[in-house]
Amino acid sequence: MKKILVAGVAAVIMGLSGIAAAVPGNAASAPSHIAGQIMVKFRDNGAAAGVLRQHGLKEGAGIGSTGAQLIEVPAGKELNLVEALSRNPAVEYAEPDQTATADSDDQYFPRQYALQNDGQSFSNTLSTMTVAAGTVDADVDAVEAWSVTTGGGMRVAIVDSGVAIDNTDIAPKVVARANFSDAATGEDKYGHGTHVAGIVAAIRNNNIGVAGVCPDCSILDVKVLNDNGSGSSSAIAKGIDWAVNNGAQVINMSLGLRVSSRTLETAVNNAWNRGVVLVAAAGNAGTPAQIYPGAYPNVIAVAATDNRDDKASFSSYGAKWVDIAAPGVNVYSTFPNHPFVLGTQNGRAMGYDVASGTSMASPIVAATAALVWSTQACPTNADVRAKVESTAERKSGTESFWANGRVNASKAVAGACP
Repeated sequence: MKKILVAGVAAVIMGLSGIAAAVPGNAASAPSHIAGQIMVKFRDNGAAAGVLRQHGLKEGAGIGSTGAQLIEVPAGKELNLVEALSRNPAVEYAEPDQTATADSDDQYFPRQYALQNDGQSFSNTLSTMTVAAGTVDADVDAVEAWSVTTGGGMRVAIVDSGVAIDNTDIAPKVVARANFSDAATGEDKYGHGTHVAGIVAAIRNNNIGVAGVCPDCSILDVKVLNDNGSGSSSAIAKGIDWAVNNGAQVINMSLGLRVSSRTLETAVNNAWNRGVVLVAAAGNAGTPAQIYPGAYPNVIAVAATDNRDDKASFSSYGAKWVDIAAPGVNVYSTFPNHPFVLGTQNGRAMGYDVASGTSMASPIVAATAALVWSTQACPTNADVRAKVESTAERKSGTESFWANGRVNASKAVAGACP
């Protein structure tokens, strides 16, 4: 294995900052809901047109498999109309469309401590990570898992900001793409989705870049966040539905909402009922406050650990709703090879670099679930989830942070299902 060290950069907290923004500092300016539209589900669709007409509105397009409609409304009137429609007995529910935000012999494999850590110290130019020899086991044993399976035949949907077409370490793994954001194209101009996708399935043993936790997995690129890393609950719901219809066995959502959405939860439950494992970031607020979709029962919520196997300082937590943890500090992965928004921060490089956040921890768990699926030892999504969670490594002192331990890919793919 050829070890090449390159100048790195300081990472920022990505994915979820109190679920207000993908990076710190944007929370105050981020609107809580999308202007000009709301989501409405009727008890009787035959009554929809008449009810909406009373408020000067028209029927809208369906939102995936949820049964809800996306209704155009005058900007600034969203909450008033939600309240008025909710009082109508023909309406099952009406709600705002909430804002969501983004929370091997490969060249840089030695920098991927999350996959394999041999107890050696290593550092970047601007950010230093040190592991005392023989004292900390902070990785997920991905290399050991590869002796059992590398995930061939599995499809993992990356519901995010897109996957760059110009990074040859991840673009060839994308088998289908869809754009549900308000961005003009499906290209990843934000950078978040490309980084997440690389953590899952970057090509192994190609002498460049990095390796994904599930290196032979395929990727479904589901763009729901626009070029500034912002999206809507309706877009996520439609993206989930599209992913299921296009063969996703696992869906990763490194994003979140401050407020629960019945439409989004319906999409999540529909996907679960069709046999899909869903994984989401727990958030970067550093508090036990729940965020969604991570807090839904049918989603595996993932907190972040650091290279000492401790809870990352920024990670949200809470054993009542956070299910598992995974490395999320200074995680090395793919970025676009064209200018992207996150590349303007902290001198981050094009192509490859580090980032931190529960957004980086979530895809490690999603990829581990895909590895478990590929062994064919676990016949259902419930079995796969139970295997991933029951084989996690528990560390004393973290019991109140998450219900299970830090994910271990090698243990997850070994043996029979629980």
